[in-house]
Amino acid sequence: MSSTVTPERLTGRAWAVLFVLCGAIFLEGIDVSMMGVALPSIRAELGLTTSELQWIVSAYALSYGGFVLLGGRAADLLGRRRMFVGWLVVFLLFSGLGGFATEGWVLILARFATGIAAAFMTPAGLSIITTTYPEGPQRTKALLVYAGTAAGGFSLGMVTGGLLSAIDWRWVFFAPVIVSAVILAGAVALLPRDPARPAHRGGFDLAGAFTLTGAMLLLVTTVVRAPDVPAAQTSATAAAGLVLLAAFVRIEQRVATPLIRLGLLRNSALIRANLGAILLVGSFVGFQFIAVLYLQELRGWSELETGLALMVIGIDAVLAPTLTPRLVARFGNGRVVLGGFVLAAVAYTAFLPLGTTFAVMLPAFLLLGLAFALTYGPLTIAATERVAEDEQGLASGVLTTSFQFGSALGLAAVAAVLAAGDELTSAGFRTGLAVPLAAAALGVVVSYLSVRERTAANG
Repeated sequence: MSSTVTPERLTGRAWAVLFVLCGAIFLEGIDVSMMGVALPSIRAELGLTTSELQWIVSAYALSYGGFVLLGGRAADLLGRRRMFVGWLVVFLLFSGLGGFATEGWVLILARFATGIAAAFMTPAGLSIITTTYPEGPQRTKALLVYAGTAAGGFSLGMVTGGLLSAIDWRWVFFAPVIVSAVILAGAVALLPRDPARPAHRGGFDLAGAFTLTGAMLLLVTTVVRAPDVPAAQTSATAAAGLVLLAAFVRIEQRVATPLIRLGLLRNSALIRANLGAILLVGSFVGFQFIAVLYLQELRGWSELETGLALMVIGIDAVLAPTLTPRLVARFGNGRVVLGGFVLAAVAYTAFLPLGTTFAVMLPAFLLLGLAFALTYGPLTIAATERVAEDEQGLASGVLTTSFQFGSALGLAAVAAVLAAGDELTSAGFRTGLAVPLAAAALGVVVSYLSVRERTAANG
């Protein structure tokens, strides 16, 4: 793809292209967060249990995470613009379909299909950025603006989800249709056309995509169902998931065009970044699930009140493109990520008393917003730096897989803890908070070891 950016400055067209790509990640953020706030309303109308409710989010996350590697590779081989525009159309259609669901399984199926669309659309958009903006300050700025936009979509989605759910939760599905249509018009007009490519031979690694998705589904199901089924069944589903995961690795070693070139995993910075992504998003999404249910079902807050309260976390939308680049330039990615995980652990600890007023909960929300600002962008940079241009889509797909698998796993773990009780209680919510707190603590350990390793390598 020809660059729309000169080494010296960003042109007006370059900013326009970035605006369209940020619009897509904004759409993803607003779609996910609106869904989180709307869950109690969906439960009330469709009569879903807590375990069933989490599948509305997990179905999206698992299909997204299971196919995003294939999506990233398809972007590299078939054209980034083609994948972005085509799958944006699919995203639009299935978002609308979810709004007409009258049964829980239909809604979950629509979310699964929407996740597949996002799996092809998102890595295409991210790899357009990483191949258009030269590595260094310009790419760093573009990625941090991109990350900040994602965070802004997430925080705005909480408020929008509250407003729309107060009218009818179905508008949480219809609103992304409108946003998708606007982004689609901009993408068709502004994104540069893909250069001519030689015919791709060898096919795509569909077997790898399906075994990976199957492994993730089984492993998350193991966590979700553990409180309700015999230990033997839990062991069986866990073993089946691990077998499929082993099969995935074997397939990748043997096929001519693997879903992921295993040699890419020798990049230690990429491995650390992806482990950090799993822990960051897993803890964050699990916390949101707890906070929404606690505020609406135990404290009786409305959808709008809940969305406005959680919107404070969206402070990262301001800090990510302003404060974070300065901290990264001064201290480096590793130390900034370490600081972010420390703040996340403090935030989850601060929420443990389960205050009854917004003022009591405000410090935890602010700290969590700051923590997200310090971790999300730098992890994105670390996961794509020192990766060849023809594998940028793949590296972006690996990162997105980690984000989505972390989201599904963290949510499943929290839902399993909450479902273990006969009813939702303050004690149950405190126990559930141990999941995001443990994930953040592990993130502190991983990022500390990363900083220490890099310090030793630099002498």
